[in-house]
Amino acid sequence: MNAITTRPWPAFLLRKAAELLLAMVALVVITFAIAHLIPGDAARVVAGVDATAEQVEDTRARLGLDRPLAAQFWDYLSGVLTADLGESFRTGQPVSEVIANRLPFTASIALFGIALTLGVSLALGLAVAGLTRGNRNPWLDSAFGWATGVVLALPVYVIGAVLIVVFAVNWGVLPAAGADSLYSYVLPTIAIALGPIASMSRLVRREAAVVLEQDYMRTARGRRISTFRQYAKHAVPNLLASTLTLSGLILAGMIGGAIIIESVFAWPGLGRAVVDSIIERDYPMTRGIILTVGAVAVALNTAIDIILALVDPRTLRAGKVLA
Repeated sequence: MNAITTRPWPAFLLRKAAELLLAMVALVVITFAIAHLIPGDAARVVAGVDATAEQVEDTRARLGLDRPLAAQFWDYLSGVLTADLGESFRTGQPVSEVIANRLPFTASIALFGIALTLGVSLALGLAVAGLTRGNRNPWLDSAFGWATGVVLALPVYVIGAVLIVVFAVNWGVLPAAGADSLYSYVLPTIAIALGPIASMSRLVRREAAVVLEQDYMRTARGRRISTFRQYAKHAVPNLLASTLTLSGLILAGMIGGAIIIESVFAWPGLGRAVVDSIIERDYPMTRGIILTVGAVAVALNTAIDIILALVDPRTLRAGKVLA
């Protein structure tokens, strides 16, 4: 308990705050640069294909694209610091307003996906590890490795398309697109969770195989403690630290997966907005959405690091939390 409440914690939190600040600075720089790396002339796109050269130049001046990059970056940085992400080149709508309207849809399937991933991967990995302990049921170990390998090899949009064909087209039990009801969340959530479930369940299965052979687990089995208590009291707590170490990266990647899958399911979230903004060379919208998604991913990884430090206080003294 002393390791949690005394000096290591201030140093750990200060280090996490510094890492968070550096990550946000990098995000700001990258999101500013990435917009200018998109091929094409934003002024030409906004002005229209029939616009004259003079009209294009007027549009470029109106959008501020004729100013030096340093001045544009300063305006962008000032806007980020004041939560003003500018206005869409295409619609004139404030970017922050678009993000506020669409973020809940993206966040909802991402959060549902994270919950599904954590629950299923932990249960599946533990079950396979327990059933294959001591080289029992080798066929199950092989089938588990084969099935998870197939899932990991499939891109998320392919998984989404397969789910639509099976459950929406062939069986007609779930909607294929839109966000009109709770049933609309089922297929997108499964689509973004299947890959992470396969990855994390493999991790849990590998770590659980080691934990189940430890002396304290043998002692628990020798005392004829129920299987549920063995896993809940002894196995799971010792699995959490190693599982959380990599889960931050896996779960943060689900935010990006949610954006990709929105195009497959016509989901009204940030994914469709960022695709449209890239096609239309809408720099403010592109920057704002990528910055928001990146900030959420960084915050999620930081939260995972803090939870890991609570679960395993040894990481406070390790100089850094593995991720």
